[in-house]
Amino acid sequence: MRISDLWGSKGKARYLRRMMTPSEKILWHDLRAKRFHGLKFRRQVPIGSYVVDFACLEKKVIVEIDGSGHTRKTNIQSDWVRDQKLEGLGFTILRFTNDQVKYSSDVLEKILSVCSKKIV
Repeated sequence: MRISDLWGSKGKARYLRRMMTPSEKILWHDLRAKRFHGLKFRRQVPIGSYVVDFACLEKKVIVEIDGSGHTRKTNIQSDWVRDQKLEGLGFTILRFTNDQVKYSSDVLEKILSVCSKKIV
């Protein structure tokens, strides 16, 4: 049984906000409180039946931080279905690995590039 089955999307989002991974904490430090070029990002945001890691609703940009579990075939397929549904709602999805967030300096540059090009 999944958390969302017990609590719904809002309950799952609250739980995930309390249980952020180290990589999510690193990225959230840079994105929170409009620190990132004045863009308002939210964390663990319910969108439809999904909870996304970070979202700038104004620009319709979602940022997902993927751990090693996302490399399994079943997770790759479910991520693809999820991405298709969210893209159908007009969102652009950016996916980064935990290691990219921890060790790469271009994650924020890529997020800014997509947000700058996105006119909603």
